[in-house]
Amino acid sequence: MTSMFFYGTLRYVPLLSIVLGREAGEIALRPAFLEGYTAYAVDQGKFPMLVQGGKADVAQGVFVEGLSAADIARLRYYEGGYNYGVARLRVTTQDGTEMAEVFMPLNGLAHEDHVWSLEEWVADWGALTLCAAREVMGYYGVLSAEDVAAKYPMIRARAAAQVNAQAMIGGPSPSGYDAKDVAVREVRRAYVDFFALDDYDLRFRRFDGAMGEEVRRAVFVATDAVIMLPYDPVRDRVLLIEQFRMGPLARGDQTPWQLEPIAGRIDAGETAQAAAHREAQEEAGITLEALHDVAHCYASPGCSTEFFDIYVGIADLPDDVVGVAGVESEQEDIRSYLFSFDDLMALVDGFQAVNTPLVLAALWLARHRERLRKVA
Repeated sequence: MTSMFFYGTLRYVPLLSIVLGREAGEIALRPAFLEGYTAYAVDQGKFPMLVQGGKADVAQGVFVEGLSAADIARLRYYEGGYNYGVARLRVTTQDGTEMAEVFMPLNGLAHEDHVWSLEEWVADWGALTLCAAREVMGYYGVLSAEDVAAKYPMIRARAAAQVNAQAMIGGPSPSGYDAKDVAVREVRRAYVDFFALDDYDLRFRRFDGAMGEEVRRAVFVATDAVIMLPYDPVRDRVLLIEQFRMGPLARGDQTPWQLEPIAGRIDAGETAQAAAHREAQEEAGITLEALHDVAHCYASPGCSTEFFDIYVGIADLPDDVVGVAGVESEQEDIRSYLFSFDDLMALVDGFQAVNTPLVLAALWLARHRERLRKVA
């Protein structure tokens, strides 16, 4: 059996429970501290790293004993994507000093001049990390730690979408039914890479009040996305982008290059508004002055988790603003174009706007255009 000292996120017992795969009450742990070290915050407090000496000169944590070889394997798997090694150090508990293994970064990390706080981390990142950890540990014995590390940005983005869903006020349900009226027997991940596909075996309540028979349903597991139509109220025109899209190609559409608003994934820890400003820079090189809410809605609730935050963004759109942009590391190749408001509505009225968020944003703009122009 092995004893370990956790000074960072694994001090959070709900997370440790997920990683070890057992109930919190089954984990033997005690408060402990490591003298001569400080846990500094890294990457806006997302996790800490130990530095010898430092401001605090003591790192608070928990001492966990009785860890089996299987426990250690699960812990190493979870920490595998973080490039950590293990050191053996003496820690202090209420019962005296104990030797314990401690995860230590193999390479020096740039840290902030701020002592890491578990309480702050739980408030900012706890719920998201628990969702991400459930997905990570779901791959234990299926994918390597290196594979999971490569997929981790999308894992965190999917986790952020779950946290957003739990916090949002949903649309009305006249029936009064909610998630408690669904009984899920099993969920199987059929595919995962950039996106994921899950198969569910479940029953849901019928409108006669009885639970229906078990059915199998597949769902495309995506992230939340922001969509933003730039509008210049002084020049009365919008900016649209064109890029290659897989959906039309896979459907057999002969024009897979699509005209659409600026759009992109909302990253973990990022608000929809911040994502809109970032994507405006990345995809068109423009700066937004203000954002106006158009809609917050599911893209295709029958088969996808994808959720859209749609905005019209006020921007300065001179003639020379257009060009080719995109994030090279994401293989983006995006060209921007300017359309007068009348030309935009001609696309909509002529059924040449075949991108749903574009149609929705254009119709919102048609309703609110005069108000926006009056205050420009």
